[in-house]
Amino acid sequence: VTNHDFLQHKHYWEFDKEAGQSKFASDINGIFHRNGLAFALTEQGKIERILPVEIGNALRNAAFRTKDTTLNELLETARQKFISPDERERREGLEKLWDAWEHIKSVRNPKNKSVSTAQILDEVAGSSSPVFRKVLENVAQTLTRAGNDLQIRHFEVNKEPLSDAEYVDYLFYSMFSLINLILSSTKV
Repeated sequence: VTNHDFLQHKHYWEFDKEAGQSKFASDINGIFHRNGLAFALTEQGKIERILPVEIGNALRNAAFRTKDTTLNELLETARQKFISPDERERREGLEKLWDAWEHIKSVRNPKNKSVSTAQILDEVAGSSSPVFRKVLENVAQTLTRAGNDLQIRHFEVNKEPLSDAEYVDYLFYSMFSLINLILSSTKV
């Protein structure tokens, strides 16, 4: 530290960039925490959403490596958009996840999604659990209906908008869980 010639103030010739960034991130994260905001400033200078632990780990560690390039791209786009702090991007992530679901439903039989979906759900449940198979079918039908009746993929005036960001989160978690189970249990 030296005296600056003009106005005789102290002049700092050196600045510890890492320490400064760390202090800045700590201050910003303190503001987020104090205000109950589920965001964090990362070491890379990017603001990310803090997700519930299980879904957050699943999303951050997801690597979609199916044999289907289009499906991988849809899932990766959905993942990236959903972890964004921007609510509009999260809604776009939900839409992409629903597009991935529609794509998955046509994998086994592109001409008949109902038959294709049944084959996939049979493969997931196996022959040992008819009760679980029925649960999967009910979940798949309910989520498909949600995609058709809510403004997720369709935006006609008779479709109900998702008025709350928590609804977007809930539907994303539900659909992601179903798709994750399908991908881990089948050769889609």
